[in-house]
Amino acid sequence: MSQSHTTPTPATTRRLTVGQAIVEFLNVQYVERDGETKHFFGGAFGIFGHGNVAGLGQALLQYQDQFPYYQGRNEQGMVHIATGYAKVQNRLGALAVSTSVGPGASNMVTGAATATVNHLPVLLLPADVFATRRTGAVLQQQEMPYSLEVNSNDSFRAVSRYYDRITRPEQLASALLEAMRVLTSPADTGAVTLSLPQDVQAEAYDFPIDLFRDRVWHIARARADRAALERAAEIIRGAQRPVIIAGGGVIYSDATDALVAFAEATGIGVGVTQAGKASFPHEHALALGALGASGSRFANGIAQDADVVIGVGTRYTDFTTASNTLFRDENVQFVNINVAEIDALKESATALVGDARVTLEELLELLAAHTAPSEAVAQVKTNAAEWRQEIDRIIAVEDASSSLSQAQMLGILNSVAADEDVVVNAAGSMPGDLHRLWRPGSVKGYDIEYGNSCMGYEIPGAIGNALGAPERHVFGLVGDGTYLMGAQEILTAVQEHVHMTFVIVDNQGYGSIAALSDTLGSQTFGTRFNERGEALRHDGARLEVDFVANAASYGAKVWSADTAETFRAALEEAKAHEATSVVYVQVDSQARFGGSGAWWDVPVAEVSTLDSTLEARTRYEEAQAHQRLYL
Repeated sequence: MSQSHTTPTPATTRRLTVGQAIVEFLNVQYVERDGETKHFFGGAFGIFGHGNVAGLGQALLQYQDQFPYYQGRNEQGMVHIATGYAKVQNRLGALAVSTSVGPGASNMVTGAATATVNHLPVLLLPADVFATRRTGAVLQQQEMPYSLEVNSNDSFRAVSRYYDRITRPEQLASALLEAMRVLTSPADTGAVTLSLPQDVQAEAYDFPIDLFRDRVWHIARARADRAALERAAEIIRGAQRPVIIAGGGVIYSDATDALVAFAEATGIGVGVTQAGKASFPHEHALALGALGASGSRFANGIAQDADVVIGVGTRYTDFTTASNTLFRDENVQFVNINVAEIDALKESATALVGDARVTLEELLELLAAHTAPSEAVAQVKTNAAEWRQEIDRIIAVEDASSSLSQAQMLGILNSVAADEDVVVNAAGSMPGDLHRLWRPGSVKGYDIEYGNSCMGYEIPGAIGNALGAPERHVFGLVGDGTYLMGAQEILTAVQEHVHMTFVIVDNQGYGSIAALSDTLGSQTFGTRFNERGEALRHDGARLEVDFVANAASYGAKVWSADTAETFRAALEEAKAHEATSVVYVQVDSQARFGGSGAWWDVPVAEVSTLDSTLEARTRYEEAQAHQRLYL
């Protein structure tokens, strides 16, 4: 008697919790560009509470051997780490961040805004209140009298490129795919927030097995419209004094070589934004350096006279345009290359909506052998050479035993850093000095968060860079004011055995705003760290903070310096230290160097009883007279 055999039916679903399904999905996402494929997610950061400990927390425990988990100290800091990681990964890698419900979740909002402003992919997974509403009001829940479906997590809508609330497991598959569409989009990327009710995180569901197959997201190089390219080429051929503005889009599209080829073939000088600082070689004869309100008079002089401005991967922020006062030629025209249509069309430009690299290459083909007028090329080379000489003058140290200016401090750090090393900073006075003075050794060697100008990015952002590029040594620059806002992520670096160096720069207060306040007639009010004096004003003795002891308390090895000689020695020893190191350095808070020759619109009080304010208002109105819209 023969025995029949039946073939088992292949499983089409897997029963997982929502938290488990998320982690399994993230672990099989890949990206490909130009033939290179890599894992997209490098793991997840998380701080656990009642909202996520038994949901995503349990899932991260279950898969910890396949999907790395990192412990953070502060929710905003974790998002900044993810932002720094995405930046050094050239937007081809990301981290997820999980938090509990309520303040743990809302603490991430600032970090989300920073990622979105800078077009950097981060995945935020905040816990939310019970979808079933079985419990009534949850601990840490914001109740709204006009709608039970609205809570504090809805604040993420304003700062996310994509937001979704998962109230049923059935919704997860489509939400995850939409999240990946945005995270991997060159034009639309930023913070993606999936709000996860705590009961839904732990709920089991039979998910389709295809959701967990290896999935490759192909990053396309979009091409600009051919007719627009031809119009742009005609405008450039007619230019007498053209200039290029290189933004962060040059770097993210790997267009640095294409930009060099374009500049060399046409003779057009290149000024750089903060995000585009490392997109063009510092020593190149056509490198004008920093442009805009934090730029130099050498680059800005070329920009002021330009009759055609070619913006490549720039958002035209107020710092770049000097609040719409920089480009002063009466008939100036703009040609903008950008993957995002909103940025390509700024300044009423001829818009080339496409990838920076291929668009530069195709535009250069249309220009054939065209070059800018010889007089314009000569002026660019003169200004570029003079600015490099000016940098050498500003950072020069005549007496190695004397106190340091901030510029001299940066010059020493720049000389100690290798070409492949990374410098990280954000808000304050250092970004402006770095924009003008730093000489990047490599394309990914400069991360200054100035899109959102977010104090508090420096330490966690530097950690993100170090996690994303462990082969590079990262120097995280942080001022004393920012350090006091959140130094706790130093412990994260120590915990993860990250070989990197933090540099605490003490200029006795909020130095950047002190200088700005002084120019605006507000007399540095509220910007220095002093005790309240006898007249009930903050004009008493300086508050002394032991930054060395504080940093050491996290487990890092710390050096202290106050002269060029001791600072250089400390940096060299700190870099050689095979763990997390910190160098504390005091700089002269009054030692500043010349302005940019450009303006930044910060309105001054129109009426006042203070002479300093009235004088500043007069200067403000004189500068404002040069402001215009480019229509």
